[in-house]
Amino acid sequence: MGLSIGSSWTTAATLGVAFVALAPLVGADPAIAAGAVISGAYFGDKMTPISETTVLVPSMVGGVTTNEHIGAMVWTSGPAVLLALAGFTIIGLTTPASGSAFDPADVQALLAGSYTISLLNFLPLVLLVFLSIRRAPPFLSIFASALFAAVLAVFTQPHLVEAFVGDPGQSPVTTAIEAIYAALATGFVLNSGNETIDALFSRGGMASMLYTIWLVLGALSFAAVMEHAGFLERLIRPVLASAKSTGRLIASVIATCLGLNIIAGDQYVAIVMPSRIYRAEFAKRGLAPRMLSRAVEDSGTVTSPLVPWNSCGAYMSGVLGVATGAYLPYCFFNLLSPVISLIYGFTGFRIEHLASTEGSEP
Repeated sequence: MGLSIGSSWTTAATLGVAFVALAPLVGADPAIAAGAVISGAYFGDKMTPISETTVLVPSMVGGVTTNEHIGAMVWTSGPAVLLALAGFTIIGLTTPASGSAFDPADVQALLAGSYTISLLNFLPLVLLVFLSIRRAPPFLSIFASALFAAVLAVFTQPHLVEAFVGDPGQSPVTTAIEAIYAALATGFVLNSGNETIDALFSRGGMASMLYTIWLVLGALSFAAVMEHAGFLERLIRPVLASAKSTGRLIASVIATCLGLNIIAGDQYVAIVMPSRIYRAEFAKRGLAPRMLSRAVEDSGTVTSPLVPWNSCGAYMSGVLGVATGAYLPYCFFNLLSPVISLIYGFTGFRIEHLASTEGSEP
């Protein structure tokens, strides 16, 4: 799905939520499921030309097209995702289920009695995919799908609407508006009689995301102040001066991106600033521009959800309902990508120069 729509956030907020919610039903750890969701979502986000970061990074570096940038990332992201798949396969085959708190058949029966389940429920997801393919802005795509889902629920889940009838004499339009507002703002609450299942399938709507929204706004504001005041560039310049070899230069890029994700708390600061600051040095040393764009993506983009106070980390934790520290050890792809990029830098494997694409000395 990440490859199809080019958004790790949208992927995690749709299929990711479903997979993490289903994990307890089969006795799996939700933290491991969240790690797998984030690994797959960020791999897809990096390897598609419709992702905003995949387009942004090569445009900031200059001298490299989006397709060339993706071609370079195949050599690092490919091994990383294969190793991640191997890791999750081993966990799945060797780790015994912790034991489900309820029988899946009972869950299906309770859900069937509480909701009208049909193919019509997939229409909001179809709309989301359509808008993403049409390259509509992510905010508009997600909001339109959420609004459509709330309106659709009024017609497909009529028994839920009854819960919002305050005055028996009020008009159906008023009732529908109240139901739509409740679906968007606070979410529908499942009242099946089973507290465990009700807690699992009840969501808090937009109100439950307010903490995450405030954290994202705070991170963006803090990053903007640091960049415009020149603090970030002052921190990066000494690191650049100490990079005397190709391996150290790439290591400096990776350390800078990771550091900015931690200090600035925003993914876009962590990929834009290194792309601008290091591009002159890469050109001076005769390194192909896509070596810089690859290193930035391998570190700045994928490590952002691993920082709790980063906008990406706060978002992933909020939508998946799993603490950042809990899913971090299982984000195999996100952890392996900068390591593989670092190994390539010091060994010289797949390090391209402007005059030759065969390889270089580390």
